[in-house]
Amino acid sequence: MNSRDKLTNLTVNLGLISNVLLSLLKTSIGILGHSPALLADGINSSSDVVYYIAVKIFMHHASKPADEEHPYGHRQLESISAIVVGAFILTTGIAIFWESINKVYELITHTEVGRSASIWALVIAVFTFCLKLYLYFYTKRNVQKTHNPTLKALANDHLNDIMASAAVIVGVIMGRLGYYWMDPAAGAIVAIYIIKTGIEIVMDTSRELMDSIPDGDFGKELKDIALSVDGVRRIDELGIHRFGPYYTVNMSIDVDGALSVNEGHAISDAVEQKLMEKFSTGLRQVHIHYHPFTNKHSSGSIPPTDNDYRG
Repeated sequence: MNSRDKLTNLTVNLGLISNVLLSLLKTSIGILGHSPALLADGINSSSDVVYYIAVKIFMHHASKPADEEHPYGHRQLESISAIVVGAFILTTGIAIFWESINKVYELITHTEVGRSASIWALVIAVFTFCLKLYLYFYTKRNVQKTHNPTLKALANDHLNDIMASAAVIVGVIMGRLGYYWMDPAAGAIVAIYIIKTGIEIVMDTSRELMDSIPDGDFGKELKDIALSVDGVRRIDELGIHRFGPYYTVNMSIDVDGALSVNEGHAISDAVEQKLMEKFSTGLRQVHIHYHPFTNKHSSGSIPPTDNDYRG
């Protein structure tokens, strides 16, 4: 296990242990302390435990080396794991929102008698807020070190829990002041944050799995660096594939058709070397394909324009 995998594993384990503790505290105090908001947050923590276990399984397999069946390794499981995290968060949020709204309706229509939450519900909510604040900054720092999409998803979930804990604190305080419906209403607010986070995680990770270019500036920089190499006349195609924290670049370039095969090969090697030197920590492989330059322009001295770029 390399240092990146060790740091990832440590971060996941810390989050798992914390969520086991929080799920036990919040669900028990939420039930015994009569706080629907804290109970909703406890259910969220319980679902966190389930997907953290799933994440650990995925991370174990993602760290396996490349083999004949998977020549690029198993790092794509990191993105798949993030999708699983997002799906768990999304479904949990929908369930909590529906239950909380029903509770608010029952209290407003007086079909259920309201009860103020225990002071322990407030204590646990404050404790959760402080713990999740630490976990968020710790995980966020490790995302910058590992560039792991699963840790990014977990950091977003910690941020979601911070917002949820703040809503619980407000709901419990208002409930103790006699506004009983505010407690389950806070649970509904918690659920909205949960749903929003789940959708963002699924959408962001789906773009990674669809091999979309990370951002326009990155794609443009790759093209500009390639065009700065002597002999490159135009960029025909650019494809970027993500494998865990690294990218594999497939680029087609045009060179003078009068050049020999060896000369064309030398140009493509120069492009590959220049890209790898520029992005030594982000690129895993660069594949350059070269083709004879078609006389699209009236003269070879005319530089290519943005309209000549594809990919």
